[in-house]
Order: sequence, then C-alpha cells, then structure tokens
Amino acid sequence: MYETIHMLHSYLAYIALAVLILAVINAISGLVGKRIFNMGKDLRLSLFALILCHIQLLIGLILYFVSPSGLSAIQEFGMGGLSSAARLLAVEHPFINILAIAAITIGWSRHKKFVEGNKKFKSIAIFYGIGLLLILSRIPWGQWFN
Repeated sequence: MYETIHMLHSYLAYIALAVLILAVINAISGLVGKRIFNMGKDLRLSLFALILCHIQLLIGLILYFVSPSGLSAIQEFGMGGLSSAARLLAVEHPFINILAIAAITIGWSRHKKFVEGNKKFKSIAIFYGIGLLLILSRIPWGQWFN
C-alpha cells in the first residue's frame, strides 16, 4: 500500500506542478496583456490547478501517516534526531506544502469576489505564484532526480 501511494504522490506531483505553472503563467500573461478573464479557459485552468493541488495534498497527507519517512520518523527519532534530509521529508515538506495549498485556495476564493478580469488575474497570479514558490522550495529534489 505504501509503495502505491508513494508512486501516485510522486507522479501526480509532475502533473500538478505543470498545471500550476501553466495557471501562474496564464494569470501573469492575462494581467500584463490586460485580457478579459475568460470563464472558459482561464477559469478552468486555475480551477484544475486548484483541484490537482488539493488531491496531491490529500494523497500526501495519507502518505505522511503510512510512510516510514513521515510521522513515524518523528516518533522514532524525535525532532532533534532527524538529519536534514529526514527533516525535509518529515517536517518541512508537509508543513510548507500545506501553507502553499492554503495560499492557492485563498487566491481562488479572492478571485471569485472580483468582477474585473484584471483583479481576477492579479489575485490568481499573486497567490498561486506564492504557492508555487513555496512548493518549489520544499520539493525533495534529490529524490526526483535519482
């Protein structure tokens, strides 16, 4: 079960990250180009990024509780006994990514309150961008490229 959840979390991360990057680029280009917020393409892309990030978070939380690198590592070694790589997986990666998904969710909620396309794009660009930067800062890159 652990291996299946871990593989799902790993491969879905590529898709979620790609869609999130596309949503941020789309929002920035809409903001800079002063486009009208398209309820088809623009809305769906940002919603799809939101949904994928939430699914990724849920799978990650399940993985946190069944993985030997998650909660059980903290219980076994304590917070002070973790190496920097173990601390990244057990503490930093989950905590920062929860904050990132919260930022993305705030961006989605804020964009719904605006009527003008410029403000919608700005909300998505800022909050999805913050979420993207937080996610990129705590990806275990050593595991991705090994």
